[in-house]
Amino acid sequence: MATGISPTLAIRSSTGVEVWKSDGFKDPFVPDVRFARDESKLCRAIVYSPNGRFLAWANGSTVQISTVPDWTVQHKLPRPKAFYLKFSPRSTYLMTWEMYTENSKDEVKEKPNLFLYEVASGREMFSIIQKRHADWEMHWAADESLFALMVGGEVLFYEVQSDAEFPKKVTKRLGGARHGGVSVSPGPSPPFVAFYVPGTKGAPSMCRLFRYPNLEANQPIASKSFFQADKVEMMWNQKGNGLLLLTSTDVDQTGVSYYGKQALHFMTTKGDSFAVQLNTEGSIHAVSWSPRSTEFCVVYGFMPSKATLFNLKCDAVFDFGTGHRNSIYYNEFGNMLVFGGFGNLPGYIEVWDLNQKKLITEHKAPDTTLLEWSPVGDKFLTATTAPRLRMSNGFKVWHYTGALLHETHWPEKQELLEVIWQKYAPGTLKENTISNEKIEGIASKTPQASKQKYVPPGMRNSITTGSGETASSSAATRAPIPGLPPGYRSSVQQAKDKKQKNKSKNKTSQGPTQSGNSNISNGQNTNRTASAGGDDGAANVQEKKNRPKSAPNPKPAPMDKTENTQGTPKRPQTTNSGDPEKDKKIKNLNKKLKDIRLLKEKNQRGEKLEQTQIVKMNSELELMKELKALKMS
Repeated sequence: MATGISPTLAIRSSTGVEVWKSDGFKDPFVPDVRFARDESKLCRAIVYSPNGRFLAWANGSTVQISTVPDWTVQHKLPRPKAFYLKFSPRSTYLMTWEMYTENSKDEVKEKPNLFLYEVASGREMFSIIQKRHADWEMHWAADESLFALMVGGEVLFYEVQSDAEFPKKVTKRLGGARHGGVSVSPGPSPPFVAFYVPGTKGAPSMCRLFRYPNLEANQPIASKSFFQADKVEMMWNQKGNGLLLLTSTDVDQTGVSYYGKQALHFMTTKGDSFAVQLNTEGSIHAVSWSPRSTEFCVVYGFMPSKATLFNLKCDAVFDFGTGHRNSIYYNEFGNMLVFGGFGNLPGYIEVWDLNQKKLITEHKAPDTTLLEWSPVGDKFLTATTAPRLRMSNGFKVWHYTGALLHETHWPEKQELLEVIWQKYAPGTLKENTISNEKIEGIASKTPQASKQKYVPPGMRNSITTGSGETASSSAATRAPIPGLPPGYRSSVQQAKDKKQKNKSKNKTSQGPTQSGNSNISNGQNTNRTASAGGDDGAANVQEKKNRPKSAPNPKPAPMDKTENTQGTPKRPQTTNSGDPEKDKKIKNLNKKLKDIRLLKEKNQRGEKLEQTQIVKMNSELELMKELKALKMS
């Protein structure tokens, strides 16, 4: 590691922008007093430049560019509505984007909303109308000699020359990609260009790889076609010689996955293309390239999910096993990796040594919405931020061994929105050494979640024995009856509870002496059994005698035989259509619906379901539609 380098943290919250620093390895992060805190409550974005020399933020009135580490504000750009900010690869330019709007009262109805500023001078260099929200930014070549911009269904290319005026006119165009996408490789110039065209009218979607400036339809270096792709995410490795394509649909027509259908493809600048073979069913949760550009990692499958490392031939080279994980984070040098289980998972964290392919540590960081490695590569931060979570906001800094180094709880009634590490130019930092030395951390003050088992409201007033256990396990797990108060027990149920309670008492009192007691005959035991069998009726009569005359009989209202008390689908009824094949399909659908009804009852009782059971439960609507169609045909 380079000596004396301690990256800062830029923090955006509902009360403004501030910078925190750490003076040493074990010192807690504290606000940097050299940075004049921006008190604006409308800060929408913060970003460090790739070389770490500038910090830019949008505060609702201007976009400010400050130098690091003296924190002098160099420029205030007149962009009050700026929503996104991004620097060019060499930190020469700053891109700003704001929501596109039209005003019929203005003389010029359509006004630019994407702007490019020169960082050194603060001059506006370029502007254009960009209505796209997801893919708004300019895609730059690594040396900033070229940028591509997706506008409508067309890709516009602009060539930038250092000794000439900034280009205003398009150099090249690539059309026919409405709702498509473009991505420029980060490798040496001239760069490679990936061009995605979505399929229409039964035709497959297509991704073509070109080498600029050869962009004609008959000049692709490689191409890959695929069906079932509403959108494609294109991911280059850092060397720019490998491209991953994560294709996905919003809805899986087969009903196998609640999250849609996904596939992973791989293309190289040598002209090769492969489909990445994943050996289990389920969603693709995360894909990430190693910074070394020689391998990539995929987390996939039903929970607990699998994680596998692939090489550039798409061969599996290492299996991380299964775990509750759905995200991947490499450190700056690719020698360590964090698997995270966030979102609908309770915050599992695994840290792996990729040199030795071994697990370093695992722990939990509940409610994590953001994780980012320090550029030094030896620690990472986790944060709970709004708007994803508006309660218990704050951030923590962890050593890769699992030791907690710093913890900050954000003040109540304020929202923490974003925390980012300062960046450094390539080559500034050296790869950190992974050590087995134990690091002493601090104790977390975050309240721990209760480990008490959840009990549904309808079971909380169940009758219990003297030992604290429910009198009848079957009665305790019975679902509540609609229209009656939680914990209500009918006369028959009360009699059964009493019978169970008497049996427990008899076992307790007679257990130690029964084997040696000669006065108890077989006939007496038989009589006791017979009288116990009549307890239901006796208890019923006794309850009627004790009940006031004005009190109504608390019997549940009669239910239709096809109605289920849990609000689940009606019980399937057998039909005979005269077509054996059709009757067989109807019978199978009825069986599936019955299974779903049982799963819903389990879910309402608070029982934990497996991922496959949840998927099955979510397919109810489709099954009912299919059953209805069969019956009507």
